[in-house]
Amino acid sequence: MPQTLQLLTYDYVADILVRREEHRAGHLGLIEAMSREGVMVMAGAVGDPVDGGAFVLRDTAAVERFLAEDPYVAAGLVVAHAVTPWTVVTPL
Repeated sequence: MPQTLQLLTYDYVADILVRREEHRAGHLGLIEAMSREGVMVMAGAVGDPVDGGAFVLRDTAAVERFLAEDPYVAAGLVVAHAVTPWTVVTPL
């Protein structure tokens, strides 16, 4: 049965690998907490070298919470983001 999730994508600053260190534990901790709560389905870095991130969340409220609480956003490491509804037709 199709399910609509929210795909959140980030574009990072050019020197993300250097600047993220002091914020990384908080960023990963938030992902872990939201995953345990069942509102974050998956998350990961994009690119090699890393230049963005992708996050799949259950609903727009979870997206808004993640954006509000993510240390990467607060530190200015995210230069742009997009939210796209994603209808998934395969089991999770």
